Amino acid sequence: MAAYLCPPAVIHGEHAVKTSQIVAEVRDRHPHAAWAPRIDGIAASTGIETRGWMLPLESAVAPGDGGGLRAVGVGRAQEALARDGFTEQDVDRVIAALEAVPAPQTVQERTAPAWEAVQSYGERAARGALQIAGLDAADVDCLITSHSTTPALPGLDVALANKLALRPDAMLLPATQWACVAGTRSLALAAELVAADPDRVVLVVIAEALSTTYQPADDTLESLIVRLLFADTAVATVVTGRPRRESVLRLDATWHHTLPGTQDLHRLETRADGTHFVMDRRGPRAVQETVTAMWEWLRTRYQDDPDSWHPDVLLAHPGGTRVLEYMEQTMPDAWPSGLLDYSRDSYTSGNRGGAAVFDILRRAHDAGQKAGNRAVLYAAAPGLTATALEGEWL
Repeated sequence: MAAYLCPPAVIHGEHAVKTSQIVAEVRDRHPHAAWAPRIDGIAASTGIETRGWMLPLESAVAPGDGGGLRAVGVGRAQEALARDGFTEQDVDRVIAALEAVPAPQTVQERTAPAWEAVQSYGERAARGALQIAGLDAADVDCLITSHSTTPALPGLDVALANKLALRPDAMLLPATQWACVAGTRSLALAAELVAADPDRVVLVVIAEALSTTYQPADDTLESLIVRLLFADTAVATVVTGRPRRESVLRLDATWHHTLPGTQDLHRLETRADGTHFVMDRRGPRAVQETVTAMWEWLRTRYQDDPDSWHPDVLLAHPGGTRVLEYMEQTMPDAWPSGLLDYSRDSYTSGNRGGAAVFDILRRAHDAGQKAGNRAVLYAAAPGLTATALEGEWL
């Protein structure tokens, strides 16, 4: 397998949301939560001071358009109160009071503006990637897309096919549920496609508005962590079966791994007030199992050269810094230090989900890489599933 990757375009959320703003909002809303006395320490432990969102924080915490009577309706409430013997004056007073109670946003109110932003950011990233690759939309033979937090049908693939005016015969491959593994898995799929037809041009676009999982009413510790971690980003890149002048990385091998019985550890749940990201504290340990399996894949792949081979950079999105620490602790002793520096740098401005590996890759590229340096790309996602690739800088 040989697939050639052009530098990715990365579009960060334009609304800077400070950790101090999130802490103030959460503290004001949940002053009696069990974790409230520790909130400053919890926030500091993330190492994130600011993250970019596609929409401002105010849009996430704003009440819905309807009042407290939205679910049952004013008419039915009036009838119920009248049946219970309330006078007309009392009914009017109660109805006015209930209508003044702020109601949470509905799924539509929360998701619709984010979906518009995902399309807009996705288009900007796609156009940027084509420009970087020196190509036009007419050159695209296949479009692979992923966006997990803004479900829509038709999805981002069809939206971008229209916005970019792709050829009618371009293959569209949407992968809405890849989530955090979208970066590596989309590249693995693109590599398979260009291996089958080396003249094929594949455009990959991932746009994630992870801020839609910010749920003000949730008062669990896990919900607090979700609020603090996520950032919004759109990324895109071009993959070809033959090297181009703009190509910077050759992908040589792919690896996939799924842990059975772990589908409940991380998940998205759609409720009346929008999308909730639910995670279990057992998650990091499960992710560590996929890391161990990846080390074994690399050991087997290079078993004839165990002492001298090592990656020169490791572009990893394992979901958090805790697993990055585990990766550093368990990688072979002979490997050089600092392999995860670009991954750590990316995390200082938020967890970007499926867009993370492309952001990390862009940071490594911008820092400068020597031709012949080896790279390993890795990501894990809810499922629990992981995909890695191994390749060489050009």
